Amino acid sequence: MSTAPGTPVLDTIAAMTIDSIEHCHMDERTLILSRLAALVAMDAPAISYLAHINPAIKAEFTVEQLQDLLVAIAPVVGTARVMSAAGHIAQAFGVALALADSEAEAIARAEADSRTGS
Repeated sequence: MSTAPGTPVLDTIAAMTIDSIEHCHMDERTLILSRLAALVAMDAPAISYLAHINPAIKAEFTVEQLQDLLVAIAPVVGTARVMSAAGHIAQAFGVALALADSEAEAIARAEADSRTGS
């Protein structure tokens, strides 16, 4: 895997994730639930959850299912970790929405420019 200049950490994380998925025989939903539960257990920051939003959406997870995950693991990891995770997940969704809005605006500008010949 060639790496882009200036992104060795992200490239390494991406490679580790790909290797993990290739060697794991869990179905997509179980894998995502396992990863999210691990993030909660280690009190991961919002940016760590951000990487799991698109896979969770593609696996058709609902907000209720994610809440069920937090309820299920609360007795094991503790309420403080669960509440922290809920905040971090909300932050990650906010970032994802802002990125999607920004991307949609860029696409709309590019389409408008192509129509006007700019």
